[in-house]
Amino acid sequence: MIFCFSGTGNSRSVADRLAEHYGDDIVPITGQLLEKTTTLCFDILPSDKVFWVFPVYSWGVPPVVVEFIRRVELLGGERCRHYMVCTCGDDTGLTHKQWRKLIAQRSWNACASFSVQMPNTYVLMKGFDVDAEDVAKSKLDAMPQRMAYVIKKIDEGFDGDDVVSGSWAWAKSHIIYPYFVRFCMSPHPFRYNEKCVACGKCSQKCPMSNIKPSADDSRPQWGEKCAMCLRCYHICPLHAVAYGKATTGKGQYICKNESL
Repeated sequence: MIFCFSGTGNSRSVADRLAEHYGDDIVPITGQLLEKTTTLCFDILPSDKVFWVFPVYSWGVPPVVVEFIRRVELLGGERCRHYMVCTCGDDTGLTHKQWRKLIAQRSWNACASFSVQMPNTYVLMKGFDVDAEDVAKSKLDAMPQRMAYVIKKIDEGFDGDDVVSGSWAWAKSHIIYPYFVRFCMSPHPFRYNEKCVACGKCSQKCPMSNIKPSADDSRPQWGEKCAMCLRCYHICPLHAVAYGKATTGKGQYICKNESL
């Protein structure tokens, strides 16, 4: 079983590699899934592996994934081996330790964690932008080999952490991450600019079903259940989605993943 949250498609590309090798189903973590009033429940066989695939959010686990882990019921999950495979632009901080704590709180067996470097997609703060084209290409070209290594380690029964924590990991995950989650995840600055033609792509592709077309002109309107994945910003074919002034002059990352 592969539980995957993906905004721009990087994490989904990793999940696809795991699914291809293990023949597992991918369960996308979406707003529609989280809105279910009944208990989120999945049957897991003792021989199954459970994969948690997601992008690093400011050196931590995305809040939407935290919520899902805390709510989901895995029948047989305590008898399985659980793995984290996260994607990051550069480093992960202590994301793996946060994930291990979340899994332990459910009495599940957190066996191993891995990080896979992928192109940067966060553009909402000063100094943050997408990678240069050659840098992004280099990361994408290296991904298949990295995933082959990750799968090999899993098949060998590896237990441990194979992640790039980076410098100042404790401060990043224990100071910056909580600040980011509390103060930097508001959807209110999202807007459309004069380039918008009401094509509806942003609302159709939002994983949280958080963007609705307005009644008067079908232009996008953002709700309160934003995961801050930035799919709407990056997927817009006319670069018509903005986040206040933070995205002025910033680039887009177009992931050619048809699974989204």
